[in-house]
Amino acid sequence: MTGGTAVILGSVGDNFAAGMTGGMAFIYDETKEFEKKVNPESVIWQNIETDYWKKYLKELILEHSKETKSNLSKKIIDNFDEEVKNFIQVCPKEMLNKLEYPITFKSKIQKVS
Repeated sequence: MTGGTAVILGSVGDNFAAGMTGGMAFIYDETKEFEKKVNPESVIWQNIETDYWKKYLKELILEHSKETKSNLSKKIIDNFDEEVKNFIQVCPKEMLNKLEYPITFKSKIQKVS
């Protein structure tokens, strides 16, 4: 992935984000399996921390829900304040200082454990 935004409501495969040099990904990780599948060399990942990115994600899921009538997206939207805790935000390390809206206000970003 070299740009754009991906919202993944299903599982990801092994070596996720290998070669990711741009963009942003949001992974719905209800089963907490993501960390076993991500390639940590070029990206950081964390729960979504800032209001900006939570709102951004919610708008994308709302759009998806309207277009597809997906039961999963409806469940997420209906319980967004709780369901947002199941999302992982993935960003290339090289993009962290280039984002218009930071993904965290902490001085050091920690990975999801």
